[in-house]
Amino acid sequence: MSAHDVAVQPISQATAAHHHDKAAAHEHTRSARPAGRGRPVVAGRQEVPMNAVPDLGTHDWVDRTGGQLTGAERRSLLRPLARTHAVNAVGRLSMLVRLNSGLRVQVDPARLVPPSSALTRAAVEQAQRLLTPALLNHSYRTFAFGAALGALEGLTVDAELLFAAALLHDTGLPTSDENVDFTRDSARIARDVAEKVGLSSAATETMRTAITLHYSPRVPLARGPVAYLLSAGAGVDVAGLRSWQLPPALVAAVVEEHPRLGFKSEFATAFRTEAARVPRGRAKFLRSYGAFDLAIKLAPFRD
Repeated sequence: MSAHDVAVQPISQATAAHHHDKAAAHEHTRSARPAGRGRPVVAGRQEVPMNAVPDLGTHDWVDRTGGQLTGAERRSLLRPLARTHAVNAVGRLSMLVRLNSGLRVQVDPARLVPPSSALTRAAVEQAQRLLTPALLNHSYRTFAFGAALGALEGLTVDAELLFAAALLHDTGLPTSDENVDFTRDSARIARDVAEKVGLSSAATETMRTAITLHYSPRVPLARGPVAYLLSAGAGVDVAGLRSWQLPPALVAAVVEEHPRLGFKSEFATAFRTEAARVPRGRAKFLRSYGAFDLAIKLAPFRD
């Protein structure tokens, strides 16, 4: 791994997203006030048109709904899910015939080094306390793969927020509450960490929404670089999504530094539990319509 970043982001979209995350200044900004504690409505919710719920996947949506999808919301996720499968099939084929773009690019290793701050140290402390070794290493790999993809796209991202979100995104998996998405607990834990270190409310919002959004199909850059790259990094590690864009040596080095430790089996089991506990949630949706267990099994990693 050496040299520097390649590829350039789409200007209009990325600039808007950059300003969105820049407003969420990192933990040095001490205008912190606690993010709101929403109480989810988990039963009896009326079906509403998708244009009435533009915040699908955000922490406000998870707090309000418990993460339970309406029929309209499920239908809205079918197209991005189908596109994800199609792009993944083409990308994985390119790897088989050795025509994938990752063979022709390099990433500066410095972009993958976790930042050190009060926020990131607190996030590591919580992750080490709450996660199994396999999920903890997955969290480190999620940051590394997300940061690498961001470098290749020329994105500017708050590395502290991305790292903290990556370390905390699965701390609630599987959910301990029937009919409540696991990311609500993950986002609550992230909020508690943010309050402990005096993170600004804007940065806290960025981190919490990145966490709750991360496993929705095709999180767009318009949601901000932190949410976009957290989802992308997790997608690489769980299902091999966009793995063809990364240099093989980089992927191997990340896995060597943070071994998988039987991650496929452990994560598939946790996700099955999540789907059973939240039968109208996104985990169940991905297992029903996204062949999620198979996607995990076919990810380009041994375990």
